[in-house]
Amino acid sequence: MARKIDPPVVTAETKAFWNAAREGRLTVPFCTACGKAHWYPRAICPFCASDKLEWRAASGKGTLYTFSVMRRVKEPYAIAHVTLAEGPTMLTNIVDCDFDALAIGQPVAVVFKDTENGPPVPMFKPV
Repeated sequence: MARKIDPPVVTAETKAFWNAAREGRLTVPFCTACGKAHWYPRAICPFCASDKLEWRAASGKGTLYTFSVMRRVKEPYAIAHVTLAEGPTMLTNIVDCDFDALAIGQPVAVVFKDTENGPPVPMFKPV
């Protein structure tokens, strides 16, 4: 039994991200004023307060920063923070793996999982 994934809320600030996700591409907001990528999407850079932001392609590679496995549910799942190769840390799920084999610092790669009537959601799997 696969875990049901609710569709994300698409806002004006996140529309470009979800459009890229529909195409199987991971993108991150990038500030052209200070040169830093950040996560989560917002209209103002959290580092320099500039509104000079653009969406840039991300490699889809990262490192498992921390995680927790939820086992007291019908379908166990792992929630995690993944530090992307581009710098930002993203709250996500770890999928398609043995949860007992997960380790902090482990390399991971993005996979997109379908939602119920919405864009696919980026999650990560160990590589």
